[in-house]
Amino acid sequence: MVTPDLLGPVAGRVPDVERIAVLRANALGDFIFVLPALDSLRAAYPEAEIVLLGAPWHAKLWRGRPGPVDRVLVVPPAPGIRYPEPGEPESSADDFLAAAREERFDLALQLHGGGANSNPLVAALGARVTAGLRADDAPPLDRWIRYVYYQHEVIRYLEVAALVGAPATTVVPALTVTDADRAEAAGVLGPLRRSRVALHPGATDTRRRWPAERFAEVARELVGDGYEVLVTGTPAERDVVDRVVVAAGVPVRPQVGTLSLGGLAGCYAGCELVISNDTGPLHLAAAVGTATVGIYWVGNMINVANLLRGRHRPISSWTVLCPVCGVDCTPGIYPHRPGDGECPHRDSFVTDVPVVEVVEAARELLRPEPGAP
Repeated sequence: MVTPDLLGPVAGRVPDVERIAVLRANALGDFIFVLPALDSLRAAYPEAEIVLLGAPWHAKLWRGRPGPVDRVLVVPPAPGIRYPEPGEPESSADDFLAAAREERFDLALQLHGGGANSNPLVAALGARVTAGLRADDAPPLDRWIRYVYYQHEVIRYLEVAALVGAPATTVVPALTVTDADRAEAAGVLGPLRRSRVALHPGATDTRRRWPAERFAEVARELVGDGYEVLVTGTPAERDVVDRVVVAAGVPVRPQVGTLSLGGLAGCYAGCELVISNDTGPLHLAAAVGTATVGIYWVGNMINVANLLRGRHRPISSWTVLCPVCGVDCTPGIYPHRPGDGECPHRDSFVTDVPVVEVVEAARELLRPEPGAP
């Protein structure tokens, strides 16, 4: 166990806690980063029910999956909370809050962000004690810690858990892969005849995308080394996957929309290595125990790169000026963060990462020296 004072002071536990609400309703990678905080809450309150306030995809992923979440309560789409999923029926915020108050939460934690939109929602749940993050534009909760942009996401949320007496038990996100996940992956991919490596060339934010042609070069090298290479992507990323497949010029296996999120976890668990942009599937691969090579913009590397180096290699681009207009885009490359609001361009910030560095990192992890992990 991590010693309680390693990550800072730990407040006293709240007595007589039967039900805990945790708001974390955003994307896949974001959810992976709160898993250690959820583990801490489970260890501190072993008899309590932990209810994730999330999105429909959280409910699907967590159905029948062992872990710290007992069930998922779907929070309606709202500004600063989450976007609606395709085909999702409309839902009422008032109806959600009325139902949530009936739950009679003892604790409600905001593990969602700065809190401008999320703190009012958490406060409205009617819990005995609320805790979370607070940026300058956010109202306070009962217990809160300042939101500072440059902090690793895993540590950020562990500090919030500590506010309610839940010291860190791990700093490593881990997600259980179920038999159903593995069966789905095996049904789609077929029997394993050679060691597999997966490439994930997509990312929702195009500024975090390494060029498809670079992924294709990596694919050629790994196929030449004797590996079976998968190229994974969401339906929205079909174009970039196709570009990698065509440019590679060697047999690779595209997987676009063929697997559910659980099936993708099973797929990655069966791979020797996943090479990806900084996006949800990269962090999913690490959480299921697979070695990774991640391609990061330097600011995001500070905040979300895997903390371990035995099986993970984050490779950073050091670009901070927009490659089109030259605007300084630090401290963040998201539109609502200071330093990034005036630049409309979405060209890649990671094109300066060399192929040779990615290939060398991959081979180092795939062929560890004697005595290495």
